[in-house]
Amino acid sequence: MTPEPELGNHWRKGRAGFGRILDAVGYSLAGLHAAYVGEAAFRQLLWLAVLLIPIAFWLHVSRLERAMLIAVVLLALLVELLNSAIEAVVDRISLTLHPLSKQAKDMGSAAQMVALVIIAAVWGLILL
Repeated sequence: MTPEPELGNHWRKGRAGFGRILDAVGYSLAGLHAAYVGEAAFRQLLWLAVLLIPIAFWLHVSRLERAMLIAVVLLALLVELLNSAIEAVVDRISLTLHPLSKQAKDMGSAAQMVALVIIAAVWGLILL
């Protein structure tokens, strides 16, 4: 069994003010990097966002429609980050197959599928 990575004390809460904000930004960037490096689904969704968000600005739609087109794409990225976090926690607890572990991972996957359906529905309704 491999030893746990050393996290040090930096992950604990305790700083206040601007330092805490900087810490939070650093943790967020580390999470985005981990998702991009370790999760193919996140990379695929990110590249989809890189394609769709500029298209949303190019389309002749109202500001509200443009906001909806962009929001649903960002929502899918958000859901994938949460899904990946659930999978990481489940795997951290145990790699042993367990019905509750499968259920948690399947629910995360289902949430991502719903997010993709929302993208298709919103883009379809606005463009058609």
